[in-house]
Amino acid sequence: MSRVGKKLIPLPKGVKLEVGAELKVQGPKGTLTVPLQPGLQVRENAGVLEVVRDGDQYAAAHGLTRALLSNAVTGVSTGFTRQLEIHGTGYRADVKGRIATFTLGYSHPIEVLLPEGVEMKVEKQTQLTLLGYDKQVVGQVAANIRSLRPPDPYKNKGVRYAGEQLRKKAGKTGAGGK
Repeated sequence: MSRVGKKLIPLPKGVKLEVGAELKVQGPKGTLTVPLQPGLQVRENAGVLEVVRDGDQYAAAHGLTRALLSNAVTGVSTGFTRQLEIHGTGYRADVKGRIATFTLGYSHPIEVLLPEGVEMKVEKQTQLTLLGYDKQVVGQVAANIRSLRPPDPYKNKGVRYAGEQLRKKAGKTGAGGK
């Protein structure tokens, strides 16, 4: 049986769950929907959610549905954060409303429109924090921002996740093969 699927999900105060063709999770941060695969049921007793499957043929979707439901409950109650760091001389970021502007060594600044439900905070122009209630959207926005100038292993410049270790490579040495 799925180890992930068997874990119970605690339901915090202020979070409501509507079960139908889809699971609708409402909380103080927002509303998310989770698709409910056929052959799976969600039971709620005493503030705890449990995902139960009808048979072994639904095992593949069991753990997935439980993980998506858990992420939705966590997201609408506390939210998710993703931190990024910008390394490089003159590299910086700024945010005004829902438009984030990045200066990353190109001939022009890059503007990124933040999707609905994602907020960005900039500390010291080189440290970014993305906040949101949908884990997938926050992670995708962070990946898109990182892809604007991926970390360079030769110069240690670029946008990287906070705590991401980068192994610096040695450059070319010597006069060549003549």
